[in-house]
Amino acid sequence: MVAQAHGATLNGIEALSVLAEVDFVATREPGIRIVGLPDKAVSESAERIRSALRNSDFRTPNQLMVVNLAPGDVRKEGSILDLTIAAAILAGSGQTAVDELSDTIIVGELGLDGSVRNIDGAVNIALMAAAQGKKRLILPKSNALEAAVVTGIDVYGVQTLAEVAEILNGSMLYQPCALTEAQRDAAPQYDIDFGDVKGQRHAIRALEIVAAGGHNVLMVGPPGSGKTMLARRLPTILPQLSLQESIEVTRIYSASGAKGNREGLIWERPFRSPHHTASYAAVVGGGKNPKPGEISLAHLGVLFMDEMPEFDRGVLESLRQPLEDGVSTVARVQDTQTFPAECILVGAMNPCPCGFKGYPEAQCVSSPALCGKYAAKISGPLLDRIDLHITVPRLKPDELMGTTVGESSEAIRARVLRAREKQSKRLGHARVNAKMSPREIRDTIELNAESEAFMRQVIHKMNLSARVFDRILKVARTIADLAESDCIVKQHLAEAVQYREQGT
Repeated sequence: MVAQAHGATLNGIEALSVLAEVDFVATREPGIRIVGLPDKAVSESAERIRSALRNSDFRTPNQLMVVNLAPGDVRKEGSILDLTIAAAILAGSGQTAVDELSDTIIVGELGLDGSVRNIDGAVNIALMAAAQGKKRLILPKSNALEAAVVTGIDVYGVQTLAEVAEILNGSMLYQPCALTEAQRDAAPQYDIDFGDVKGQRHAIRALEIVAAGGHNVLMVGPPGSGKTMLARRLPTILPQLSLQESIEVTRIYSASGAKGNREGLIWERPFRSPHHTASYAAVVGGGKNPKPGEISLAHLGVLFMDEMPEFDRGVLESLRQPLEDGVSTVARVQDTQTFPAECILVGAMNPCPCGFKGYPEAQCVSSPALCGKYAAKISGPLLDRIDLHITVPRLKPDELMGTTVGESSEAIRARVLRAREKQSKRLGHARVNAKMSPREIRDTIELNAESEAFMRQVIHKMNLSARVFDRILKVARTIADLAESDCIVKQHLAEAVQYREQGT
């Protein structure tokens, strides 16, 4: 008899269906033999499964069990198929009902004592199962809250192999995992706030524009001016993730194994801050079997690149395509993966290698040639893709000693939300000004005679490229949205232009 059970494996962040077929062969050498392009971890599951069956008081067939993992041309990785194979063996040996397996996907890692351990990619597998019309998903209990957010499928969380067998045999003691309303829509809690920031009104205003329009920003200032402090507070003024957005973020983190021990969905906007020594694969994504990089882990959140010129030139140039298209494509001989990468880039750098060029706090000790080489590490095409360029000076003594509390993140976020509502009405749901196409710019932005004359002067004086000109219009549109103005006037354009002077 050949028994079958349905499981899944991960390919990048996508879940792929796997069919585990078990054939029982009479032989003098009983055991489990796995075929179907398994990796080392899958091959080793044979011993884990035999021990789990024995220690869970199940009968281990005294036969050779040939396990085929179909499709045979897709490489299976990790221990996620332990429970799938064990369920097929139990059904084939008559210890559980066979007819309960056709509409069920079963995944999980087995311990030697029969316990079921958590896996990566639970929500990804649940989405795949629902799309295929499966009725039930059995997986580790620690992953149940994450998977249960997907509608149209019953999710059962289990702790042992024995519980799996009882569910397959029709036990009524187990019920599908049900989420409370709070678990479906949990508001993020931040322990930092823009109210903590002293001074830097100009920089905070720029970050408000960044949050409202989804723009990228580069902050230039000496060490200790607060660039990192400002960047870390940007997520606190971004809109709360919707349920669909939370699922998008969670599936990236879950498939990457970056979710940690957190159960359920991720509701906080991601904030990723890779070190400047991070490799190309770490930032953009890669590996033998491609995995998401930092730019994808920052999807729908913030990618903060501190000491930006210190990053490898190849890493910086690799950001150009994701910043433009919102996706990161990793090509390998075996496979090509495309990962979401719709994030806000926040770059920070010193004005020179020593950090004090043009500032009175200390004398610059870097030569002009060295300063030029340092600034040139960020190429013109990459600078063109950064909408706002701002200077962040050190605080003056009166600002440092002052006790005035700055504007709270909640107050700033309220204005950001109003601006985003205007953009959604104009561009469509969840669209922001930074992502407007050239056609949308032409269709939605109309300049009056005064504004047009002003921009002609700016183009001539600053020698603007077409890309930079469009980005100034996008920033001006966001500034107008924050002012709750339907029209872009000269004042809005002038403020947008000042954010380009640093990097033009």
